[in-house]
Amino acid sequence: MSDSGAVVKQLQCEYQVNPLGIDVVSPRLSWIVESKQRSWKQSSYQILVASSIEALEQDKADLWDSGKVESGQTIHIVYEGKALKSKTRYHWKVRVRDNNDKASAWSESGWWETALLEADDWKAEWISDGKKNPEKDEDFYKDDPAPVFRKEFDIEKTIEKARVYITGLGFYEAKINGQGVGENVLDPGWTSYAKRILYSTFDVTKLLKQGENALSVSLGNGWFNPLPMKMWGKNNLRTKLTIGRPQFIAQLELTYKDGTTQCLITDDNWKVADGPIVRNNVYLGEIYDARRELTNWRNAEIVKRELGKLCAQFQPAIKITKKLKPVKITEPAPGVFIFDMGQNFAGWARLKVKGPAGTKVKLRYGELLYPDGTLNVMTTVGGQIKPQASEVTPNGVDAGPGAPKLAEQSDTYILKGQGQETYSPRFCYRAFRYVEVTGFPGKPTLDSIEGLRLNSDVEPVGSFSCSNEMFNRLQDVIGWTFLSNLFSVQTDCPGREKFGYGGDPVVFAEAQSFGFDMTGMYTKTVIDFADAALPSGAITETAPSIGHDDESLGQGSGPIGWMLVLPYLQEILYQYYGDRRIIEDQYETARRSIEFIRSKAENHIISVGLSDHETIDPKAIALTSTAFYYHHAKLLTRFARILGKKNDAKQYTKLAEQIKAAFIERFLELGTGRFDIHTQACQSFALYYGLVPDDERQKAVDVLVDEIMNRHKGHLATGIFGTKFMLDVLMRADRNDIAYMIADKRDFPGWGYMLENGATTLWEHWAFSDNTFSHNHSMFGSVSEWFFKALAGIQAAPDAVGFDKIIIRPRITGDLTWVKAGYKSVRGEIAADWRLGKKDFKLNVTIPANTIATIYIPTDTPEKVVESGKVADKAEGVKFLRTKNRAAVYELGSGSYSFTCQDFER
Repeated sequence: MSDSGAVVKQLQCEYQVNPLGIDVVSPRLSWIVESKQRSWKQSSYQILVASSIEALEQDKADLWDSGKVESGQTIHIVYEGKALKSKTRYHWKVRVRDNNDKASAWSESGWWETALLEADDWKAEWISDGKKNPEKDEDFYKDDPAPVFRKEFDIEKTIEKARVYITGLGFYEAKINGQGVGENVLDPGWTSYAKRILYSTFDVTKLLKQGENALSVSLGNGWFNPLPMKMWGKNNLRTKLTIGRPQFIAQLELTYKDGTTQCLITDDNWKVADGPIVRNNVYLGEIYDARRELTNWRNAEIVKRELGKLCAQFQPAIKITKKLKPVKITEPAPGVFIFDMGQNFAGWARLKVKGPAGTKVKLRYGELLYPDGTLNVMTTVGGQIKPQASEVTPNGVDAGPGAPKLAEQSDTYILKGQGQETYSPRFCYRAFRYVEVTGFPGKPTLDSIEGLRLNSDVEPVGSFSCSNEMFNRLQDVIGWTFLSNLFSVQTDCPGREKFGYGGDPVVFAEAQSFGFDMTGMYTKTVIDFADAALPSGAITETAPSIGHDDESLGQGSGPIGWMLVLPYLQEILYQYYGDRRIIEDQYETARRSIEFIRSKAENHIISVGLSDHETIDPKAIALTSTAFYYHHAKLLTRFARILGKKNDAKQYTKLAEQIKAAFIERFLELGTGRFDIHTQACQSFALYYGLVPDDERQKAVDVLVDEIMNRHKGHLATGIFGTKFMLDVLMRADRNDIAYMIADKRDFPGWGYMLENGATTLWEHWAFSDNTFSHNHSMFGSVSEWFFKALAGIQAAPDAVGFDKIIIRPRITGDLTWVKAGYKSVRGEIAADWRLGKKDFKLNVTIPANTIATIYIPTDTPEKVVESGKVADKAEGVKFLRTKNRAAVYELGSGSYSFTCQDFER
């Protein structure tokens, strides 16, 4: 350790450690500092960037030497060196100084590598199999083999490095010499293809050899060539999305030891043949005939068509993140085998089988079983396409000519009959806990099926546990649910729809941020909605947009609460991750959105919307929609201030004040604290958004408490927004005891009811459904945010920028005796660990270097608080501020602290 007592670690470029293939021309550099010294603060930094690791190790910054920069900033330092070149690796390191100007040692080196920065860098062409799509809808359901492309080439010299830049529409799978290129699956991430198409960069140096080589690529339909299957009997995705025949583009760049280079591109010299996947669809699944040989090779065709800009993929790719073994096999009917994976999840089943050629093994997937032990597929049926009635389709759903009567998830594998065979799908994914296997030759064993969990490979950053075992189980269930719905877009459910709705992340973004590094996913979500924004300025309900406009403001917009996704995720990216650039880039999109909303308001009231979706109580549509409008205005005010747009800040401040005044006039029954029909949601919306006059606040809280305790006998009755808001309101109103009681319920409605009824992921609906509603929906996962903020007490200060200001305020609630939580922020590890003894309260906290924290110890007698054996106010790094609301409040610098409150009474 250096004299400064600090170590610089975790170098990141554009949120990634050593990213391979970025196309940002002015990338941002970040790091964290670790120090055992308390109250460590960075006073300056110096960054060196070099063209080679050898130069960097000699402190020769031939590309950029920032010099000594007087700044405490550790995140998003913009590279200001020589202009970047495509296909080039850049090496960098950093050192920092403390307040005494003592320098740390240089960090370990990091690097980033550029992809193709300019459109002209692409020499390759888009190619396809040259086939035409059917003219009749019913013909789309016939066999249409997925094409396999191949290019053979010779390498005669020793390779220094090799990179392939590649993407496909809809999905692609690439191999070099029979080995998979990278670990990505279902690549590329889904986007509005008319606006942008994401490509990936792979280091394929080790896959190549001297002599003969071959690069092959298989293509799946994905979201680019969907079936004309009318979702809910009305939405044909082929009329909503940018569509076409599967196609791909690839560029293999070889650099030899002698300094020469070679570029292999896609063109009409590639060969193509029909592959063994004879059908593939994101909802219905695949039919794979292993007997099919790759024959009848023909030349590929170049595709001449305008599509969106090629952009380097920046969100985490979808990968296999966990393997599951089934826990049980049953045989409810002869030859029908049900594998119970023990866990609902999204991904693939991998089949291992041996049998005669031509044997057809069919896999069907579902989240539930019927009472007789047979498979229930109804909660995962694509677009509710089913002949029988359900809660939302009383007459069933007809999906059009040629479409199946039941759009269930299934895959069929036809054996080639050559010993042990292994199969898993390539170009679709499933939502399931149970796998039904029919046609299996012989009797399967537990080893015959393996579960492969897929999700965008976000890094886990949070942990939570406590003395309430139900909460621990629920936190695990929430984690599985979040991951099940990360497939390059943040989906509503991984089975029935798979769409990126705007409302879902609005309610669970903070909970998700405590659990996983969401920087890439949230950035992509914001960009997706910006790409889908309508000429009117309106934000759509889903992105990529599939044409939904439920209870919208018209002109194809989404519901007003769902439209919040674009500005709200920008606020999360700023508060949690310190991202100012996203606000700069998307300010105009956000401004045009609120102007669209303003044009639809009448006297600052919005009277249409989906309101508190999935609520049990009646909806107060105008109240909730107007509150959402207020949120839009507040966010634009905040963004204008961050960017120094004084006139806009003034304008939107005034607008927010006008909305608030109109809200109070329209919905508040003066003197009572009651808002509109004064349901739990009504009260929670008003209180959460600060739309309650000061002299009515306590009355409004009292009305909320009465609604919970008396009208609903201690239960919640809220939907996805009201649930998040109510838990937060109760926490801040010092009624966390009621929040705890609600969360701890085991009967209907509540999370405990889900768990008691076998849930391993969260349900879409508070009530159990066996024929309509998904059993893998993230919307009610906001309770995890309450776990971290209220029970562990970890939260960002309201004015935090990338968690530089931290609040630690644990609420001692219910029958809890201990809570332990950690959060890996962009500035380092934050931890809070408290437990109750017989006569004391102990709290251990960790605060990252270069940050400051406000900590609340639950006592009104600060003289009883000690830290590491000293009276807290005398301890190093601790400053007593005040006593407030039965809590002693302290300010802490960075470091690890151990507080004890003696003679503590609960």
